Amino acid sequence: MENEPLIDPALKTELSMLYQAEDRHYHNLAHIEAMLALAGDYRTLLDDPRAVEAAIWFHDAIYDSKAKDNEARSAALAEKKLVGSTDAGRLNRISAMILATATHQLPLFDNAAATRDASLFLDMDLSILGSAPDAFDAYERAVRREYGWVEEPMWRAGRGAVLKDFLARPHIFHTQEFRQRFEPQARLNMARSLETLQKPS
Repeated sequence: MENEPLIDPALKTELSMLYQAEDRHYHNLAHIEAMLALAGDYRTLLDDPRAVEAAIWFHDAIYDSKAKDNEARSAALAEKKLVGSTDAGRLNRISAMILATATHQLPLFDNAAATRDASLFLDMDLSILGSAPDAFDAYERAVRREYGWVEEPMWRAGRGAVLKDFLARPHIFHTQEFRQRFEPQARLNMARSLETLQKPS
């Protein structure tokens, strides 16, 4: 059962439609596909790759830049759509991974393999931070468009606070693999972005 995909073609189509909404400039299907590609790259490290794939598909299913409960609503949607497809323990792990994207702090699992999967999943979600400078800049512009309703001074303060929070962490990424691959560039990208946000407009 664990090797059976949790996201069947009908559900994939349904979720794809959500990710193709007009107001999604970054949190769209391209983001999901990029994460699925990383899940493929690191598949041998995952204890339950199908659960991680399900968490990827659902983690931004509900996305409203004006709302504060997107992650909780996305997790609830996953629980609703996947009930009956898998056992309760596995569904709880998927839900916890989705909820963790609100803060990118690791969920408290009593299972080392589940914790490892969650670490890799969260790192996949943040991998854009360590992308090449032009890709990172395109990401920043796309997120700004998603928050187009926020006035520039408020945007600069809010986005600046997010970047400062990440830069203050001992590590941006939870796993050694992602630290080696993305951390140095992520710090350069975010420091550069923060500098731009702090310049007088």
